Amino acid sequence: MDKNDKINGTCIALLLLSFIGVFGALNLAMADRTFSESENRVLKQLPPFSLKAVLSGTFTSDFEAYVSDQFVFRDRWIGLKTDADRIQGKKESNGVYLGKDGYLIQKFVPPIEGDLQEKMAAILAFDEATPDLRKYVMIVPTAATVLQDKLPRFAETGVEAAYLSDIRRSLPQGIHYVDVLPALYGKPEQHVFYKTDHHWTTKGAYLAYLELCKHMGLVPNEESGFDIQKITDEFYGSLYSRSGYRHVQPDSIELFLRSDPPKIKVTYADEGETTDSLYAMDNLQKKKDKYEVFLNGNHGLVHIATAQTNEKKLLVVKDSYANSFIPFLVEHYSEIFVVDLRYYADDLAALVQEHDIRDMLMLYNANTFREDPSIKNLLE
Repeated sequence: MDKNDKINGTCIALLLLSFIGVFGALNLAMADRTFSESENRVLKQLPPFSLKAVLSGTFTSDFEAYVSDQFVFRDRWIGLKTDADRIQGKKESNGVYLGKDGYLIQKFVPPIEGDLQEKMAAILAFDEATPDLRKYVMIVPTAATVLQDKLPRFAETGVEAAYLSDIRRSLPQGIHYVDVLPALYGKPEQHVFYKTDHHWTTKGAYLAYLELCKHMGLVPNEESGFDIQKITDEFYGSLYSRSGYRHVQPDSIELFLRSDPPKIKVTYADEGETTDSLYAMDNLQKKKDKYEVFLNGNHGLVHIATAQTNEKKLLVVKDSYANSFIPFLVEHYSEIFVVDLRYYADDLAALVQEHDIRDMLMLYNANTFREDPSIKNLLE
């Protein structure tokens, strides 16, 4: 090794040590963060030290997670990594495809064997326990199925569509399946899904509402009867947080409002709070989770009392897709009971009986229906 090689090696080693030293000092100097706005999640905190935790190995793994979460400028490093991957041609990050025209699209993962059968058994048991309750099931295809033309070339297609077909075939006889794929598919100009978020847009929810009305015999409100207002154009959604892609443009959120809105009373049962609006406008001030403008996010039980005098009552068992869908239903029912099984611990059949509810809509997107184990406890 000649003299120049030794000098170069020494310089590289000094630079590396300086890098480690500077960032080590910065990590020690900066206060730990509890929440990442860009990733939209709680960050790992310093784990408590104990001999038991050290011997079991949990302290080491927890400490590694803590260091990773609290590393200085973490959000920028994530963005730089995904930018580098994108330059190299990579089109997937953390289960999210980088699609055409700036779309981020969540990959659909098939369910584990036997999961769908267990969920169908729970739905059958609930159906048998509530024979007077008319039931409608809407499992919404995600952008991975609806926007296949936006997917990168290598993306696997057809898996989610097959899963939806299995659900439809497996439902107990007498339960109405509301297929909204034809209403959403092939309408790129309608913008039925957000680009940075996994939810459908309000327009997508409206198109599905029209389809539900056909099945339930409801007369829908025409789109021309709504005042469509853009309430933000700075919405970075869940897929932006999850993927690490930072070069994409934000979404807009629209509300379909009536010029003479019906009077309603919304009660969040677990929190004991009431309001006269389906929209929590304060949530628009958040950097993330602006979708929580609809029904103030997810809650175990929400009761909506309307000014309708028809005494028709609806139970909606749902995930967050329903939050932007439910406003279209308030002019058709005197009461709507909204249940999210992930946070609801009471007897659902008893709720139906107590309030003499006659109609039920189960509304999930395909991914959440696959992921959510609480559906198996429908009758518990």
